[in-house]
Amino acid sequence: MTTPPHRPGDPHPNFIAGEWLAGDEVSRNLNPSDTRDLIGAYARANRAQVETAIAAAAAAQPRWAATGLQQRADALERIGQEIAARQAELADLLAREEGKTLAEAAGEVLRAAHIFRFFAGEVLRPGGELLPSTRTGMAVEISREPVGVVSIIAPWNFPIAIPAWKIAPALAWGNAVVFKPADLVPGSAWALAEIISRAGLPPGTFNLVMARGRDIGDLLLTDPRVAAVSFTGSEATGRKVAQACVERPGPMAKFQLEMGGKNPLVVLDDAELDLAVDCALNGAFHATGQRCTASSRLIVTEGIHDRFVEALVQRLRTLTVGDARKPTTRMGPVVDASQRDQDLAYIAIAQREGAQRAFGGEAMDEVDGQPGHYLQPTLFIETSNAMRINREEVFGPVACVIRVRDAEEALATANDTPFGLSAGIVTTSLRQAHHFKRQAQAGMVMVNAPTAGVDPHVPFGGRKASSFGPREQGRHAAEFYTTVKTSYVQP
Repeated sequence: MTTPPHRPGDPHPNFIAGEWLAGDEVSRNLNPSDTRDLIGAYARANRAQVETAIAAAAAAQPRWAATGLQQRADALERIGQEIAARQAELADLLAREEGKTLAEAAGEVLRAAHIFRFFAGEVLRPGGELLPSTRTGMAVEISREPVGVVSIIAPWNFPIAIPAWKIAPALAWGNAVVFKPADLVPGSAWALAEIISRAGLPPGTFNLVMARGRDIGDLLLTDPRVAAVSFTGSEATGRKVAQACVERPGPMAKFQLEMGGKNPLVVLDDAELDLAVDCALNGAFHATGQRCTASSRLIVTEGIHDRFVEALVQRLRTLTVGDARKPTTRMGPVVDASQRDQDLAYIAIAQREGAQRAFGGEAMDEVDGQPGHYLQPTLFIETSNAMRINREEVFGPVACVIRVRDAEEALATANDTPFGLSAGIVTTSLRQAHHFKRQAQAGMVMVNAPTAGVDPHVPFGGRKASSFGPREQGRHAAEFYTTVKTSYVQP
């Protein structure tokens, strides 16, 4: 780092080839809890700077891959330790920038720290196989090598955890990174980049390019020096990423896509009512419902349906909406005006389709005198699985109850979706729980737990339109960030 990373009043610069560089444009980062509050200005990288970042990563990657395992592990450990030490500061920034409550933001920051520390350990557990050949005297060695330069394109809803679970394994296994965060939440990404910039990586190993996807995204996908692309975002954009990686001139890029979800939470007649309501409230409305694992479809059997709806509505009445950083707040604002408009559009569609609004559904232009992008938590009842509100991802604090006859219909309804990320069931029947685990068409299944929330050391990902490519997180991340080599040795 050859220049100070940021002086008060200046736009926050990009980090490219070991240098902090200003951009041609600047984005204004506003607080969704109080739109009068400017968090800061952040430089947008231009196309020439992105090309410089890719070139720097390509030049630095062999040196980083050749760095000793302990040095690589120590670098990731330092990053994880600093994130944890600055938890309160980073959580305040995250809550101010993205709108999740301060408690949720603190949990996300700690998760990012744990991810870096987990992959620091993985550096020292590289693994490999030595096998005998069918040919006498021949030995077979199976090893993993880094893929090379990785483009990382992250979403806005988890602005430090998702970058962490992409960047940490990329660096752990000897790759170089060009990281583009969502243009909506540059603050957390910049803070993470500033920490990484002081971890002792060779210049160019890690690069931060802040910009709009429409301005520079094609460079991150089509440059032949980029060997792999890890993307989290919408299904529509994910399909474009896949197409660009396959159709680009020269070698195709390896790609990993995490996209949408329309996750079911099944509640059977024998479920413990309070637990079922807790799971629904957490899964559907925590983080303002802005997570791909949210329980947006609540599939409830007839025997418990009315009691479940009544109890959930009572709990929603206590869900205080307000400034994300206030201790009394239980649900923060929607991230920005366009996302709230999308949520409201789906609420209107649901009502036109005949869904009954049991609670919420109204926008609030201010809370406690603060102008922000507030929206009441919204619950619809008497919906069918054929309605658009139950087919398409809303990505907001909106959940729908679908009444079904029995466990068999509940399972069929849960699987009747183009998505397959997460699915949950609440039941006291071990038989029903095991049957649901086996038959649910989802990458992750939760029994008597919310559909959202996966530990850092286990694989994350789904099926159908939710995911494509190897899983993220845990040891399974090696399938994406490394390539397998088979070597034969004749002594």
